[in-house]
Amino acid sequence: MKKLACILALGSAFVSLNAHAWGNDGHRAVGAIADQLIKGSNAEKQVQALLLPGENLARIATWADCVKGTYCGPQTEEMVAYTTANPLHAEYHYTDVPYQLPHYEDHGVGTTDHDIVQTLKQCIAVLQGKGDARTNPHNFTPRQALLILTHLSGDIAQPLHVGEGYVGKRGGFVVPTQRQLDDKEAFATQGGNNLLLDDAKLVASSSRLIPADDKPATPQATRAFHSYWDTTVVNYAFRRIGARTPEQFAQMVIAEHPIVAASSGDPLTWPYQWADQTLTVAKLAYADAVPGKMGQQTSKTTGELYNVWPLTVPDDYPVPSSAAAKAQLTTGGYRLAAVLQAIWP
Repeated sequence: MKKLACILALGSAFVSLNAHAWGNDGHRAVGAIADQLIKGSNAEKQVQALLLPGENLARIATWADCVKGTYCGPQTEEMVAYTTANPLHAEYHYTDVPYQLPHYEDHGVGTTDHDIVQTLKQCIAVLQGKGDARTNPHNFTPRQALLILTHLSGDIAQPLHVGEGYVGKRGGFVVPTQRQLDDKEAFATQGGNNLLLDDAKLVASSSRLIPADDKPATPQATRAFHSYWDTTVVNYAFRRIGARTPEQFAQMVIAEHPIVAASSGDPLTWPYQWADQTLTVAKLAYADAVPGKMGQQTSKTTGELYNVWPLTVPDDYPVPSSAAAKAQLTTGGYRLAAVLQAIWP
């Protein structure tokens, strides 16, 4: 676990650790932090001009996930218009840079022209009033840009939404070339969705290491590694500081006066800086995680076979991973506030 501690220390250079991507609570916490940080500023005034009555950043933080289905309720006309005009919208939420690399690079392995970094750039350009055919290829409106920016500011802080674990043909995580992926010498794990944790073992470990949950969940046979980082660690992070709501979490972490590294230069470059910082934390997420022998499962929706790997993590994994989640949620909120204030000083 020395490797975990070392990488976690690197993350603290960006956020003081004393101080659903994410689940609903995680995204709302990011929005709630930004709501509090921009209060009374011109940025708050400009944000409110784009929001509907009763909305704030915390309430809209899940909008870009809600458009994917009806689990938030019936689709509104606004949602239908957005998804119709953006058939690839589900791919705006992530990029798949090999987690071992230090930087996100345009046209690198795992990146696309519509991934999370490129989409964030587009949203920022639109809100800056610089949107044109080149910088705004999806024709986002200012309101759509704000809705998406709010959500993706949380997503890009989630380690597995940036750093991908690729498994080599002979096992173990590797840094592949595109040719190796095409030749089936290495395999993507779909943001860790195809890496499967022993959920009962995780629950047993967390019961010894994390404060008890008022409503403990029934363990599953397995839990996707991505799901663990989307929701489980958010639950752990809340429980470790005694927060019951996203707003309470926001109040508590702001009261700790966390040290958050400022982004520099043109705000259009900030998504690259954010991705690079999250790659540092992705190294924590994968530290000492060991993929087992490749198997296959059948998709319940398409009936197609896909590859899966059992994943073993250290017994105390809930502790460093939940500390990292707290830091990254805080980072996401501070980043969102900072970019809004840079757009509307």
